[in-house]
Amino acid sequence: MLNCFGNATKRKKAIPIIFVAKDYFGSWLKKQTPFIQNWLTTTQFPEEIGRVRLVPNSSGQLEKVICLVSTLKDFWAAGALPLSLPAGSYVFEMSSSDQLDKNFGSSEAYLNFAIAWGLGAYQFARYKKSIRLPAQLILSQSVDRQFIYNTVESIYLVRTLINMPTEDMGPSELAAATAHLAKQYKAQFKQLVGEQLLKNNFAAIYTVGRASDDVPRLLEMRWGNKKNPKITLVGKGVCFDTGGLDIKTASGMQLMKKDMGGAAHVLGLARMIMQAKLPVYLRVLIPAVENSVGGNAYRPGDIIKSHQGMTIEIGNTDAEGRVVLADALSAAVSEEPDLLIDMATLTGAARVALGTELPAVFSNQDKLVKEVISYANQLQDPIWHLPLFGLYRDSLNSAIADINNNSADPYGGAITAGLFLKEFVPDTIPWLHFDLMAWNTKARPGRPQGGEAMALRALFGYLRSCYGNRV
Repeated sequence: MLNCFGNATKRKKAIPIIFVAKDYFGSWLKKQTPFIQNWLTTTQFPEEIGRVRLVPNSSGQLEKVICLVSTLKDFWAAGALPLSLPAGSYVFEMSSSDQLDKNFGSSEAYLNFAIAWGLGAYQFARYKKSIRLPAQLILSQSVDRQFIYNTVESIYLVRTLINMPTEDMGPSELAAATAHLAKQYKAQFKQLVGEQLLKNNFAAIYTVGRASDDVPRLLEMRWGNKKNPKITLVGKGVCFDTGGLDIKTASGMQLMKKDMGGAAHVLGLARMIMQAKLPVYLRVLIPAVENSVGGNAYRPGDIIKSHQGMTIEIGNTDAEGRVVLADALSAAVSEEPDLLIDMATLTGAARVALGTELPAVFSNQDKLVKEVISYANQLQDPIWHLPLFGLYRDSLNSAIADINNNSADPYGGAITAGLFLKEFVPDTIPWLHFDLMAWNTKARPGRPQGGEAMALRALFGYLRSCYGNRV
């Protein structure tokens, strides 16, 4: 069990955390005992969203916790509590002034509050001791505990994979992590390593990663019944990106251990799917490479023949993610999946356009992307739809190859990267392409600084709605 959730036997002694909506705070306070009224008034409890106050009993022991939220949807407030409240067992309550409080313990809102609590308890402690043990939440008996555990544990997996330095999470270690996940869920795992890639026509993956002493590879995991709908996930697994011969600056390399964030995301989503036993046939493909500088590094001006057959001129070795994804996407579409999702820390341009906390999504089907965004909005797991604007495709033209990996135009870089990938995905296959940061640059409740899962809850919500009720 996650150490942020406690045993139900401790429920009677658990301390209630009362979430009070700001607009109801005045009327709620009038209904409290004189002691609580005086305590909150004397300690000058500020009526600001996110504020917390510990309320003692007459013996000086902690009796309850008051947390001010904007509405019942303000679940991220719970993410600040596990590592800030005193050690002990707690239960959630909603203030009696809130019209929805009667159903809170069995509601979707409760699930979100509990997930936020779990995510707020995360600590990356492989190289440094944890700050402390988190406080424990005793979950409501009427809530779907397995859904909470699945969500929290899967996001922990994503965060931890991204937080790992490349020395301990290079292509071979990423392969081992994928194999371990496959073994946990009795999935099939295989990989093409080094020159096996060339023998199987994956020259793009091989060429990008050949300068590293940790040889490139294509990881593949399969799970489920082949008779079920086919879901294929592709994740960019660039375990470190120096930029290659078009080398990055020192500051530009600082966070490049996270360039395998797309791979971490598809492994986290795959775990959610397998743990929930969604009736789908799941295939995961990860091109795992390190984009290094060396005597055998690929060069600007080189031409690579992709798995699909299209030739790629290398305009910039720092646009390597789309090159390895081209081969992986070509392999993915060969089996004509019912849904194809790729996830990648692909462009700085997407961050310039949308900032670090809002992933971009591209799709060849408007209805599909609108449905996913509706779940993103419900779950406060934001994504933003950017267009595959066809007029920009000309900027990828090459005089000597079928396509250039680098746009001749400095503008619209996230779009031109998406258009590059679109060349390898037929319009007949429903496709979502995510360009994301995979990193929290600052700490927020439930979202500590460091590796982060973005759009994962939205995607799983969508997949559950499509496939969760199938028998």
